Amino acid sequence: MAVLTPQALTRLLGPWNSGAGPAYRELADVVRLLILDGRIALDTALPSERSLSSVLGVSRTTVTAAYATLRDQGFLSTGQGSRGKTRIPELTPFGPALFGPQPQSATPLAAPGLTAPEGLIDLAYSALPASGEVVHRAFAAALTELPALLPGFGYDALGLLPLRQAVADRYTAAGVPTQPGQIMVTSGAQHALTIIIRTLADRQDRILVEHPSYPHALDAIRSARCRPVPVAFAESGWDLPALESALVQQRPKLAYLVPDFHNPTGMIMPDEQRRLLARAAAASGTVLVADETLRDLNLDGIATTPLAGFGSGIVSIGSLSKSHWGGLRTGWIRASEPMIQRFAAARTTLDLGGPVMEQLAAAHLVRALEEPLPALLQTLRGNRSTLLGLLAEHLPTWQTTPPAGGLSVWCRLPAPISTALTVLAPEFGIRLAAGPRFGIGGAFERNLRLPFTLAPDKLEAAVLGLRAAQDRLDAAPQLRRSLTHAPAVAIA
Repeated sequence: MAVLTPQALTRLLGPWNSGAGPAYRELADVVRLLILDGRIALDTALPSERSLSSVLGVSRTTVTAAYATLRDQGFLSTGQGSRGKTRIPELTPFGPALFGPQPQSATPLAAPGLTAPEGLIDLAYSALPASGEVVHRAFAAALTELPALLPGFGYDALGLLPLRQAVADRYTAAGVPTQPGQIMVTSGAQHALTIIIRTLADRQDRILVEHPSYPHALDAIRSARCRPVPVAFAESGWDLPALESALVQQRPKLAYLVPDFHNPTGMIMPDEQRRLLARAAAASGTVLVADETLRDLNLDGIATTPLAGFGSGIVSIGSLSKSHWGGLRTGWIRASEPMIQRFAAARTTLDLGGPVMEQLAAAHLVRALEEPLPALLQTLRGNRSTLLGLLAEHLPTWQTTPPAGGLSVWCRLPAPISTALTVLAPEFGIRLAAGPRFGIGGAFERNLRLPFTLAPDKLEAAVLGLRAAQDRLDAAPQLRRSLTHAPAVAIA
């Protein structure tokens, strides 16, 4: 169980006492929003009443009343004495029951299938169409190379050598010397993470995650019956003291991070933080797993070193799904050679290797990444600018921070209406993924991820639809209570 110190909570609270109402109520409201926003992780013990009142400079009665309010609202469990652990009231597959009782037959948010109903602008997933000509040429070249491999069995748990060599060369060029024996080819990044968890973690083991985090990574952790340990971001990025504290207190078996254009926030971790985090993880015996699937989508040209450059025990995940096409389903793991051998042994319980044609084509794509990338990045920069401009014009109360890379913008909404908007959105021609899908226990009702992967005209239509949906919510606040669940969507 994580423990929040009074000093850390005071820093998160900021100027919480406006004097507009009773101090205990304002304190409870701010703590409640911090829990919903994911900035205070679930299952965290709040400071004692005495210590917090001393640091805040208020009476103990004020803190006692605030904690009592949080317990009554279901955001604080009942603990021995005055301390309890943070929680979300009335947990459902959709997060907290902020909009009324949830039906027993409701469908979970993670239902399979990415295809949106015809006529909807799909903002639920963040992915690009294929670089058609480039991908086509790669497969044409692969077809000419295939006959040489046909006499073999076609099974290879590590993957074809040409592709492993191409991936290794890219790591070496990025400043992390790598041999082909340190690479295993997988059927995408999700497949890679599943192999890693199966190999290195057992049921009930703790796995540290950022909060918010990539939804399918959270799904993989839960399906392995492991326990995610969420660590919230600070306002400016990764909260290194909180990460170090969680590593020391929780001793997680793994830590899953997206240091390069984080999904969904778009932030990038500076090299100095990478160095300190790698050192802290090594000291706690935690294996760092770096998801680098968005690393090549560097829109602002920020130079960083892959996380693996700061420690020999770090495991990296990559794929072609974001830079080329999700339909390729080709990814990889980079680790030490002994670790790769462990992954290969564990993989045989899932499959015996990836499709040969896709790997031959992927080798061409990895070696020629510079060919489609400049044009792709230029298009994404234009789309990003278009989306941010449309949001500023039509939804000025939504707060956004321009991401330095990646494919999406993480928006902060003026109220906890993410799920309500997601339910209303199809009426206005849009499909969304609610903010709580990116968190644990229903957090992030005040957030929404919007991809800038669509053409400008589609982005304009989507933002106008979002504005119409918010206007309807503003005109009829009772809808927030009657909209009881979000549509079943998957996320990429």
